[in-house]
Amino acid sequence: MEVIDTAWSLQDYLEQPYFQRALLAAVMAGIACALLGCFMVLRNMALIGDALSHAILPGVVVGFMIAGHSLLAFFVGSVGAGLLAAVLIAWLQNRGGARNDAAIGIVFSAMFALGVIGISTLTRREGVHLDMKDFLFGNVLGIGRDDLILAGLVLVFDVLCVWLFFPYFFASAFQSDVAQTMGIPTRTLHYFTVWMLSLTVVASLQSVGVILVVSMLIVPASTALIISHKLRNVLLWAMGLGALSSALGLLASVHWNTAPGPAITLTATLIYLLVLVGHPQRGLWPQRIRRTLRLWQHWAEDLIKALHRHPDHNIIQIQQGLGWSSTTYRLAQLFCRNKGWIHTATEGSSRPNLTEKGLHKALQMVRAHRLWESYLAQKQGFEPHQLHWLAEKDEHVLPQEFLDQIDQSLGFPDHDPHGSPIPPKNPGAPKKSNTPTGTSAPKG
Repeated sequence: MEVIDTAWSLQDYLEQPYFQRALLAAVMAGIACALLGCFMVLRNMALIGDALSHAILPGVVVGFMIAGHSLLAFFVGSVGAGLLAAVLIAWLQNRGGARNDAAIGIVFSAMFALGVIGISTLTRREGVHLDMKDFLFGNVLGIGRDDLILAGLVLVFDVLCVWLFFPYFFASAFQSDVAQTMGIPTRTLHYFTVWMLSLTVVASLQSVGVILVVSMLIVPASTALIISHKLRNVLLWAMGLGALSSALGLLASVHWNTAPGPAITLTATLIYLLVLVGHPQRGLWPQRIRRTLRLWQHWAEDLIKALHRHPDHNIIQIQQGLGWSSTTYRLAQLFCRNKGWIHTATEGSSRPNLTEKGLHKALQMVRAHRLWESYLAQKQGFEPHQLHWLAEKDEHVLPQEFLDQIDQSLGFPDHDPHGSPIPPKNPGAPKKSNTPTGTSAPKG
């Protein structure tokens, strides 16, 4: 019964015009922030986004002092403050000798403090209704028609600019020095990007506030960069994730009766963590699984190689020779069984037997080991006592094509530097050359 009530409550909210405006404004702000955030993250300008989001407060104060509670005054004043912050940061870097992060910290903290003092002073005047929380954390449920129009115009402007000047944004995002040599005005593009960012931050002010808007600039873009490495796809993913985070965050804030801005930020962060952990190619958990499976395969390859090289050893001797615990042996044996490399031990013996497939794989491992030892000795000049542990480490990852090239470059040797025979690539097939062992490899 409680679930039905919750569903009806959400439906009632969705039917309210003010909530529809809030949802649309939050989605548009999420898309706009995510779009520009991709370039902020790629150009290591995330801190500048944070600085601009804090530095617009003095512009809000100035706009209110000039024209009162006017959206246009707030917009113009905030954009002007953002551009002033960008100019001050550049001046401290170029003329003041301040480091990049230090200049950003100095400017945004000073302007933010100035804005907080200004708003606090204004709110003490009679008849002034200027709530600090609305600027810091947003008031998306208080979105009006003018706010919605502003957010829509800024979103359209951002999308058009990125679409029209995509080659310039692309070049400056990855290789600013190369872009400059190509004749792209990188400094002008930088200030233009900062101006676009100022517009976007102001348009997002009502949705998430000046403190949390930086999360919408960074988090969806960072999530998209995990999903794809192609810039066009990154932009599309970021915009989609920004919209999804804003919508789900706003709905969650209604469901749990909490502030919309923080709920949107936490939703975006939760999506980022889910992608970071679970992405099939670059997620932490799939990578961990692949590393574990590779380790188990290396153990299995060592096991079948040991079974082939020591047919007279029992399981205890095999384990001791490999330096394994009983758990490691059981995991390697299980992997070998799944691969079809071994079958059940004969009656009265605990030692498993190699299948035909397992024997072929064991010979491949022995061939890789001994060919690599021969290459390290003849081509790299390693001493005989250094060869075994190097080959033991690398034999699992050497591709067959690479081994064939080594075999050819060494003149198809029959024995390794220790005198042990090197198995042919195809068991039973003759070697391709009768080059005497130990002679130098022919040219080519």
